[in-house]
Amino acid sequence: MTEALGADPPATPGRSVAKVLIDSPLPQLDRLFDYGIPDAVADAAVPGVRVRVPLRSAGRVADGIIVELAPRGEYTGTLSELDSVVSPIRVLAPEVWALARKAADRAAGSATDIVRLAVPKRQVRVETAFLAAEQPPAPAMRPTIPIESYGPGVLEAAIAGNERLAVDAVPLVREVHPADAESTWVGGWAVTMAAVAAATIAGGRSAILAVPDYRDQEQLLAALLATLPASLVVRLDARQSNPDRYRAFLSCLGDDPKVIIGNRSVIYAPARTLGLIALWDDGDPLHSEPLSPYVHARDAALVRQEQQSCSLMFFGHSRSTEVERLVEIGWLRSVSPRPLQLPKVIPTAQQSSEDRLAAQARIPSSAWKIARTALESGPVLVQVARPGYAPRLTCADCQQTARCLRCEGPLLQKTARSVPACAWCGALAANWKCQHCEGEKLRFVGVGTIRTAEDLGRAFPGIRIIVADGEHQVQSVSSAPALVIATRGAEPIAAGGYRAVLLLDGERMVARESLRVGEDCLRWWSNAVALAAGGAPSVLVGVGGALASTLVTWRHADYARAELADRRSLRFPPAIRVATVTGTVEAVEAAVVASGVSGMDVLGPVDLEPPLVRTILRFDYAQGTDVAAALRSELIRSATSRRKRPGSRQGYAPAAPSLRIRLDDVEPFLDS
Repeated sequence: MTEALGADPPATPGRSVAKVLIDSPLPQLDRLFDYGIPDAVADAAVPGVRVRVPLRSAGRVADGIIVELAPRGEYTGTLSELDSVVSPIRVLAPEVWALARKAADRAAGSATDIVRLAVPKRQVRVETAFLAAEQPPAPAMRPTIPIESYGPGVLEAAIAGNERLAVDAVPLVREVHPADAESTWVGGWAVTMAAVAAATIAGGRSAILAVPDYRDQEQLLAALLATLPASLVVRLDARQSNPDRYRAFLSCLGDDPKVIIGNRSVIYAPARTLGLIALWDDGDPLHSEPLSPYVHARDAALVRQEQQSCSLMFFGHSRSTEVERLVEIGWLRSVSPRPLQLPKVIPTAQQSSEDRLAAQARIPSSAWKIARTALESGPVLVQVARPGYAPRLTCADCQQTARCLRCEGPLLQKTARSVPACAWCGALAANWKCQHCEGEKLRFVGVGTIRTAEDLGRAFPGIRIIVADGEHQVQSVSSAPALVIATRGAEPIAAGGYRAVLLLDGERMVARESLRVGEDCLRWWSNAVALAAGGAPSVLVGVGGALASTLVTWRHADYARAELADRRSLRFPPAIRVATVTGTVEAVEAAVVASGVSGMDVLGPVDLEPPLVRTILRFDYAQGTDVAAALRSELIRSATSRRKRPGSRQGYAPAAPSLRIRLDDVEPFLDS
């Protein structure tokens, strides 16, 4: 239905109208509004440009983007006209708008929120320089290198045929030689992704490559610069300054093929001739968007692949259950290296050690001997669960977790000599007293990177110790002997690969209360094992059963298949879809009633912080469209409801937000 805002002079009958997406967080404004086009901006008012438009009340003017031009239609009323065209650059590409609209509808959210992620804020100086610059000539292409690890021509044929693949990465490190830079070592997965991107560019189409964080991005960038000219590679990520990000975004708007790399939001980068979307390690939680409408990068990639008919590849050393479900239903085809390359993984129990030095390090004698031998030729990686000195403290008398007296947060200790402090508010626990038994003594529980480094330093005297965690960011180490103590996900690359890998704290990692604990552990361990040199041993300490067998045999797909079967029998995601509805009791009850479909499970409500409650809805994928539409309608109804202003006899004010909806939300199934 045509919508008129304001009361400006009528537009000329028979002329086109501009359908504008208004930049507003209000869900009721997440639609296209019709505006007349004045003669002064008729030539500049084209789809994709930024505009300023009048709103209905108080003479306000809002930012917006023209999505399309359309005939005036049968509407004979008065239309407001565009106030101005801000910039002649078409920042919202048609393919990005189509992706934003469909992804938002699937997630019961607003397309405006996704467009805000996709289109960076305007930088006037950057834009002026971009408009004044001449188009550089196309760079000379380097010969593409065949991808042999998966069979001759397998991945190249998949790109040409726009196939969808689940690709098992090769677990090794390789040396690459970027142009005009020193050689560096990267993961084998980065070399493969760079090769498929180069094959896509050679076919005259663009490629979008998404990785979880900056460490992975630096590896992938080095591999790309060793394969392609730098002018064909565009970096688009959150670590860039606003001008650099906008400059990179503008370079993607043309028709020339590019390789666009970045974190989760790079999926929304403009690319008209898109030939490939590739994601590395889709199970990493960093691929999950924390902002509304909370669309996972994997889901956005699936939607975009379907719309633009390009190739789609999910790379990983381990496999998420979401990808395995897509393989089982035939949406993805599984591809593994040929021949299969098995790393050398040795599981061992966390038994007491008879060796004095091994006992000091609190590791089994077998692991200590392997590390001692490996240190004769190069670095050894030691993966631990937590950073700091003592990641958890308890009362020495009653064994209850020591908590802050101010905010009830858990206490931790960063170094051996530091005062215990709260992990939440940072308050020092100088005069701490247990709330359960009045005890005043603390006991260390768990071992962080700093304490592990101290223990291993005593067990391996004279060996250099390197700590890599959130506070000590190390991206690479040399091939010289050293003990590298790293938290999961923060392991640096070693030149030539690590001569041994020790996976400690396995029992503590597995003991988490989480739906994804098995997947996460396999992903952490597999990514660490893949950093070892060819034939180097990796020791898994204190873990047995299916997880250890999977790591030894390197059959991650079998584990994901069994895990998915268990979740299907229990109706847990991703076997089914879920939605969490959070708000007041009345709002949640209304949303549940509005979304009611046959066969849907309703779990809850459970109390959160007063007055909020949460209800979980479980439903089949076939019902997803209807449930999302119903929840979206209820969200808009809740947002547009009005209540009488307290203490006022007349006048009404918008109600405070009372409802939050998130589809495919796994947070209730994670750590408690």
